[in-house]
Formats: sequence, C-alpha cells, structure tokens
Amino acid sequence: MTAKLPAPVVLTGRHIRLEPLTRAHVPDLFAAGGGDEELWRWVPVPLPRTLEEMARTIDARLADVHCEPYAVISLADGRAIGVTCYFEADAAEEQVEIGGTWYARSAWRTTVNTEAKLLMLSHAFEDLGMGRVSWRTDIRNERSQNAIRRLGATYEGTFRRHKQRPDGSWRDTVFFAMLADEWPAAKARLTERSAAG
Repeated sequence: MTAKLPAPVVLTGRHIRLEPLTRAHVPDLFAAGGGDEELWRWVPVPLPRTLEEMARTIDARLADVHCEPYAVISLADGRAIGVTCYFEADAAEEQVEIGGTWYARSAWRTTVNTEAKLLMLSHAFEDLGMGRVSWRTDIRNERSQNAIRRLGATYEGTFRRHKQRPDGSWRDTVFFAMLADEWPAAKARLTERSAAG
C-alpha cells in the first residue's frame, strides 16, 4: 500500500498558484475548457460538454484515493485555468507521479506549465524528499511528450496496448522520469525559463 502525501499545500509562483482542487473550481474550469475537443483529446476521461459533466469529472478526481489534485489559478484574475495532480505517492519508495494535467487554451505556449511543474517538482524533491518523479502520456500526444522532455525528464520506455481510451481504442503509454540528482540542473533551467516568461 502506498503512503499518502502530507496534507496538500498551496504552492505559489509568479504567474500562477496551485491550490487543492474543490468543487468550487468547477465553474471556472468549465469556462476554461468545457467542451473543447482539442484540449481534451488526450485526457483519458470523456469530454465534459456541460457544467454538470465537468462537475462529475472533478468529483471523480476528488474521489480517487491515488490522486492529489490541484487547481491551477491565474494570479492575474484569480480564476482556475486548469488542473494538475500528484498520483501514486509512495513516501517509503520516495516516488510520485505528476499527471492529469490540462490547461485552458489561453495558457498553451505560455509559462504556465513551466511554472506549475517548477512548483510541483520543487515541492516533491525539496519538501517531500522524493527521489523520483514520473510522468506518462498517450503515445499520440506529442505535445505532452515534448513538454515533459522540456522539463528535463528522461524517456524510460513505452508500454504497448496499456490503457483503453474513452473512445474504446487502445493506447500505447510513454513513460518518463526525473531523479533527485537530476533535479538541480533541471531546476536551474526551469527557473530561467519561468523568469523569462
């Protein structure tokens, strides 16, 4: 059995804040990405087309005992613009996965993902003492794979026919990870990129 992370904390950067996800974030999140097929193309849940469907999507995240979900809040206006999560935290094995991430299209190609991952990786390695942080994504999701590589993560392999997509097709899953001794160099690069944004 995996050991849960300590109680969620608020992580604040220059442009965004990560705060524990609640149902109160649903209206903002629906406005940010409800019904957007391109945004949800590779997220392994059905596309939320209504406010009620977004609420069910968020409820499922909140009910997942293996997930610690965060709302991504824009400091410019205080609105939730996306979600990101820690998964499968194991304090004894010093590892955690980051995933379940999506952002409003307005956040694409901005510093939002860089800053969110800088906050999450700093917390994982420096506050929680993790030795390994991992990611996984659909083999067809090249945008996500490129974003993970830009963080400084290393490709570790591909599981073929690993998970079923919402449309019933089977996906191959690509795995990446970063180790604690790789973090200082990655942190320097991400800090520089975040500051430039």
